[in-house]
Formats: sequence, structure tokens, C-alpha cells
Amino acid sequence: MQTNNNIAFEQETLYDYLLVVSPSTSITNDVTALKKLIAQELGIYGSRFSRAHISLFRSVFPERFQEDFVSLLDNIARKQSGFTLYTSKFDHFEHGPDKRTIYINVANPKPLEELHRKILQEFDIKPASFKPHITLARAISTPEFNQVYDHFHNQVFVRSFQCKSFMLLRKPATGGHYEPVKEFTFGDEAVQQERTLFNYAA
Repeated sequence: MQTNNNIAFEQETLYDYLLVVSPSTSITNDVTALKKLIAQELGIYGSRFSRAHISLFRSVFPERFQEDFVSLLDNIARKQSGFTLYTSKFDHFEHGPDKRTIYINVANPKPLEELHRKILQEFDIKPASFKPHITLARAISTPEFNQVYDHFHNQVFVRSFQCKSFMLLRKPATGGHYEPVKEFTFGDEAVQQERTLFNYAA
């Protein structure tokens, strides 16, 4: 009987779930322009058309667990207050000798680090290294990186935006594009929206 259960589980469709914070429209537009600049030199690259975001959490599991996952995230968002995020400089990650990722650094990562920690706690996952950032070019080759990084080296990207929610996305684990599942508005922001609607109605 256990074997049959395992077979059924293996046949379930797995989804790749991604929890993100979305920056303001103006920052998103600026990031799109920067990606266009990179593409003018490199051509179309892997993360060229991904929408600007800060990743908070990612996991792969069957759809039947989605409702429980959403319920946990609802609980976290309800207790969370909004905060302001600031971006600062451009930087890069090294993935061994062959790959590089160019990103925009978050100048005040603590609110996101704390939110990330709360999410991991809900899933009984031990805290891992976490660096909030907005990706411009993910895992490009080292020669490609050397070709474009002069545009960003020692340059700054000073912006700010109010973080009032996070968004859950998903795509089939076999591939495809992320689609929105639900946006979770933080508790104090939801209360503020209710007050605004009440005043408007009055």
C-alpha cells in the first residue's frame, strides 16, 4: 500500500513556487531599461525579460499543498508591518570561474532578512544565507560579464520604495513562466486600506 502511495505522489504535478517582493513601477521601469542596455551588447540573455523583483523564498512541491502554504503566508502577512526599502549600488555574484550574476544591492536588508527568517520558521527550515537583491543578469558567462560590467562597476542606483506586500508565483517544475497565485498585503496596510475605503464611502 505504501508503494502505491509513493507512485501516486510521483505522478502528481510538481510546481515551482516563488515568493517575491515587487519594487515600485518606476524602479521596475528603470530595471527594464538597464536590462535593455545589457541586451544591446549581449543579445537576448536568460533573465532579460523577467520582471524586477526581490526573491524571498522558493520551493517545489505538489499543488495539493498550495492551500496550506497560502494559509501560512496569510498568517505571516497579517502580522507584518510595511517598511521602506532602499537600493544602493550595483554588484555581482560569482558562480565558480564560469558564471556571474549582476544585481542591484538592497542598502537596508534587515527588514527583508527578518521576513525571510519568519517564513523559514513557519516551515521549520534552518536559516540559510540570504542576500536581498534585484537581478539584472543571472548566471551569464564570465566573458559576457566582462563585456558589460564596466557600465555598472562603482556606479550607484539610489532609489526607494514602500514594501506593503509580497506575491506568490508558480510555474510547473518542468519549466514555463511564473504566474501569480496571490498577493499578500501586510496587516497594517490592509487596515489602512479599509479605513480609506470607509472614509471614501462616508
